[in-house]
Amino acid sequence: MVVGRFQVTSSANEEVLQATMKIFSWNVNGLRSVVKKGTFQSFLTKHEPDVLCLQETRSGGPQDIAGYHQYFHDAEKKGYSGTAIFSKTKPLSVTNGVDGLNLSKEEGRVLTAEFAKYFVVSVYTPNAKDDQSRLQLRAAHWDPGFLSYCKKLEATKPVVICGDLNVAHTELDLANPKQNRGKKGFTAEERQGFDNLINASFLDTLRLFKQGNGFYTWWSHFAKSRERNVGWRIDYILVSSSLRGAVETAEIHSDVLGSDHCPISVKLQD
Repeated sequence: MVVGRFQVTSSANEEVLQATMKIFSWNVNGLRSVVKKGTFQSFLTKHEPDVLCLQETRSGGPQDIAGYHQYFHDAEKKGYSGTAIFSKTKPLSVTNGVDGLNLSKEEGRVLTAEFAKYFVVSVYTPNAKDDQSRLQLRAAHWDPGFLSYCKKLEATKPVVICGDLNVAHTELDLANPKQNRGKKGFTAEERQGFDNLINASFLDTLRLFKQGNGFYTWWSHFAKSRERNVGWRIDYILVSSSLRGAVETAEIHSDVLGSDHCPISVKLQD
């Protein structure tokens, strides 16, 4: 349900998308934490996203920030998981969760905003866990269920998928692939789930512009991993192939601190 909303100050933005849309995604690892640090406010001031998808909000709740409609999907367990969407343009509709995908509702893992020309989905994919106790649930239930949902949306209009998908797709997407092969986030099952998104004609926007390794979005807190850029790319913005011509840029904003993840973005022509 919608638990917070702030009205856009310019009436010209109420129902009409701008010519170019800046869409950002960020696993904030606790919205209250990044707000308290001031990093969230400074990020908004610098980048001015038109649409911002958040993950792992941990019941962060609406913020006293002008210019954005704010929508939250909290987990039933307080202080856990959760997604949000901040938008300068009021969405046509907002949907919490996915029917039949229980964790999407119980743990607040999917939030969808419908705009005039496409859907924007904020997703926080379940972690397989160190003991891989959630790997089968993810491979047999979550990944196919989420893909089916996105394809169902796509039957109406194109889809922009933003979020922490908790998998490094290829060996180029983590600093130490050999040491991590078969571990959570880099199992054959999780990678196949991502392959299935690509095979269903969703495009990994970063790879439209940047090739090779070194492009990471998450770093461990240990051994100065972030300073040494020993990380993983597990946050993505994927778009329907019909939007290929609209994608102007795709970026990783590793200079933005406050979380163990950094924001990512795309710029779309309307």
